[in-house]
Amino acid sequence: MDNNSVSFKARDTLDTMGKKSTIYRLDKLEENGLCKISSLPYSIRVLLENLVRNTDGKVVTEEDVKNLAGWKPGNIPKTDVPYIPSRVILQDFTGVPAVVDIAAIRSAMKRLGGNPEEINPVIPADLIIDHSVQVDCYGTSYARNCNEKHEFQRNGERYELLHWAQNAFDNFNVVPPGSGIIHQVNLEHLANVVHLREENGETVAYPDTLVGTDSHTTMINGLGVLGWGVGGIEAEAVMLGQPYYMPIPEVVGFELRGELKDGITATDLVLTVTQMLREHGVVGKFVEFYGPGYRKLSLPDRAILANMGPEYGATMGFCPVDEVTLDYMRMTGRSEEHVNMVRQYCKEQGLFAESDAPVPEYTSSLGLDMGTVQPSLAGPKRPQDRIVLSDMSAAFHKTMKDVFSLEKGSEDFENDPDYSRWLEEGGYNVVEKTHPDHSGIMKIKCEGEEVDLNHGSVTIASITSCTNTSNPSVLIGAGLVAKKAVERGLKVKPFVKTSLGPGSKAVMDYLEAAGLVPYLEALGFHLVGYGCLTCIGNSGPLHEAVVKEIEDRDLTVASVLSGNRNFEGRISPHVKANYLASPMLVVAFALAGTVDIDLTKEPIACDPNGEPVYLKDIWPANGEIEQYCGEYVQPEMFEKEYANVFQGTERWQELDAPEGLLYDWNNESTYIQEPPFFQDFPVDIENMEDIKDARALVVVDDSITTDHISPAGSIPADYPAGRYLMEHGVAENEFNSYGSRRGNHEVMMRGTFGNVRLKNKLVPGKEGSWTVYLPEAEEMPIYDAAMKYMENNIPLVVIAGKEYGTGSSRDWAAKGTQLLGVKAVIAQSYERIHRSNLVGMGVIPLQFREGENKESLGLEGDETYTIKGIPEMKPGGELEVVARHPDGNEVTFNVTVNLNSDIEVDYCKNGGILHKFLRDKAKGE
Repeated sequence: MDNNSVSFKARDTLDTMGKKSTIYRLDKLEENGLCKISSLPYSIRVLLENLVRNTDGKVVTEEDVKNLAGWKPGNIPKTDVPYIPSRVILQDFTGVPAVVDIAAIRSAMKRLGGNPEEINPVIPADLIIDHSVQVDCYGTSYARNCNEKHEFQRNGERYELLHWAQNAFDNFNVVPPGSGIIHQVNLEHLANVVHLREENGETVAYPDTLVGTDSHTTMINGLGVLGWGVGGIEAEAVMLGQPYYMPIPEVVGFELRGELKDGITATDLVLTVTQMLREHGVVGKFVEFYGPGYRKLSLPDRAILANMGPEYGATMGFCPVDEVTLDYMRMTGRSEEHVNMVRQYCKEQGLFAESDAPVPEYTSSLGLDMGTVQPSLAGPKRPQDRIVLSDMSAAFHKTMKDVFSLEKGSEDFENDPDYSRWLEEGGYNVVEKTHPDHSGIMKIKCEGEEVDLNHGSVTIASITSCTNTSNPSVLIGAGLVAKKAVERGLKVKPFVKTSLGPGSKAVMDYLEAAGLVPYLEALGFHLVGYGCLTCIGNSGPLHEAVVKEIEDRDLTVASVLSGNRNFEGRISPHVKANYLASPMLVVAFALAGTVDIDLTKEPIACDPNGEPVYLKDIWPANGEIEQYCGEYVQPEMFEKEYANVFQGTERWQELDAPEGLLYDWNNESTYIQEPPFFQDFPVDIENMEDIKDARALVVVDDSITTDHISPAGSIPADYPAGRYLMEHGVAENEFNSYGSRRGNHEVMMRGTFGNVRLKNKLVPGKEGSWTVYLPEAEEMPIYDAAMKYMENNIPLVVIAGKEYGTGSSRDWAAKGTQLLGVKAVIAQSYERIHRSNLVGMGVIPLQFREGENKESLGLEGDETYTIKGIPEMKPGGELEVVARHPDGNEVTFNVTVNLNSDIEVDYCKNGGILHKFLRDKAKGE
């Protein structure tokens, strides 16, 4: 059966760039009566083209096309479709374990007598090294060089592995360290919007689509490119030629009207949209932006909206292609010939959002008048918890519960249910008023100067993250805030650790051209490197005097960063309150030195003459920012910086990387180890069995993030991972981070559930990686207990609340769970990516039935759990759980099998998606 007959005679040609190209016409589906293209959301149209083009009667069938083409609000087929993206994108934290896994599959293939050369990325993949640089040095002209030097010293083994992979694998490119942040490199350079590729002797034109191993892959939706973050395990499978099976999504339309007022930034807009969409409920759904306000937004503004898809919970936030898209492609150095081809193809396929086009049908819609957006931050620990700037001081006091001690008296506020909930969720009892009379403030010496440090003091102020550093308006704006502040004689407080970590080298080019770098540096915002940095937790150490004061007085100090993540324990182990804000507000709060302030009314500081300086005095008008952007952001900057993006620095080129088809595993390495998943690998699978008399390793409440399950930050010396490293001769100052050691399963399984802020209900009143070994009720580290259970052949489960696994798309959150012996997780609900990762590792995601949870069922976690019906489980079916209490009483309840398809059941039976792939390859299937 040839493709043309299967795909409804959709195959045709189009004259593009002076030659004929093959395309797969969507209007042919309309001619066949399958749909009305103009009624479909643009994101569904792109996905539909993907199915039509890949229809072969085997992996993608006519039925798949018909199911998706029949998309209608309220009548969406409850079935999966096989999505085959055109490329995969990875960053180094998730990319290193992906390379380790593929290298391990090669080694296993050879042991099984197969041909390891068959194990190769089939789908093109780009890996951008951006997550490993840390802010060791700051506030100096040599900060970047210092940090990159430390980066290579710490990560040499990891980088040698990636250097080997670049040469050993087909269809695999590496963007070396120091080039930029993954999503900004993707947005500014890698993305084509429309591919024009030679395939099987012909030129084929089709939309650029992708999956990525970072949750903020969604940023590329701002360019009209369909893509989102998936688990590292799923991305590896896609790279190896496996389709990504996904439920047909609902699509929520978000209409933007009006325009932003003067002084309002795109960051303020996205924090507002994030809050609205979280409240609306978009988990597992597509969001699509439209409306007259949308058409006025610049592409970088749209990219910020798309970037924070994970924060508002959607699979992605899509921005259809229009003239704004094409203007951005020109600005970032794409050729006029390619831009014209994109316009031609998208218009031909109904993928170009014309201003007079009818609004597609959506499963639900909501809207926002952008004129109502106010200056905002979000925090202290969730990106959807927006705070209007004028409410910042009050919000901080409410957070810390000062309001109860000051207004209600100790007895009242201690009995307040909100206060009790705050304490249960990790809040801190602060009874001293910190602002404006500053009573109770402690003076410390910092940099030779006596300064005030108290609750709410800003100890980290970082212009960081892909979210904002791709946007010239807020970067130029931050430079102008710095300029006006310096001209008024203002200085940053000495205890504030400042940093500037842009997402691409082009940012520094236009900041330098605009003459703004000296002003940023005058306030300590020196370039510290090109990478994710503070947003991923690579903020580096705070000043020793600051740390001592925080620890001695149990201070709740703050960070303000232009990032997208502020989860507990992520930014710094010493900073408990973390706030997301625009780069412009980052500079302002660095000058103020505290979040306990209303910047709309109170002065930031006084100038050398004692005159108060207010935020409005140093805040640039939108017109001023636009003038700077128009004059100083030029295409040649992007062309120059990306001309040799794969070449790397001298340090990269001088790496002593191994060579050959198979990776030479070094048993002495503490960074890279061959994982156990494919060792002693049975080609035939064993029959699944019920889980009998399992114990709960961890019992947790709502909103447990992948940062809780697989922390990326510092490794405590007294935790199992730290002890392992010291036993292997690694000094504490050379530990690096959990994220950087994901290529060694020995470190990561010891770090699983290793967040210092984890609250395991089995050890009430205690934070960190602790549990109770049952039935002896012996308290010990989670890793130690898991190994003891494993020695005694006792299976494990995890019991959780709502939104289990929110946050970053960390494959190790699932790999570590599996390696600890966890067979199933029972939760009220899951975040999309982590659920998929659990399936990819053969851990069964089970869900309490509606209206039930661990509390309603009386589960304490000290029970034994037997789960019946696993050999016959079906997608969306139910299993019976029998929880036997220590006193012999039993609770029996049913749980839903949170598997979306028969193929996911198959993955669980095989022990994981990669296990199935290797078995199929070994059997020649």
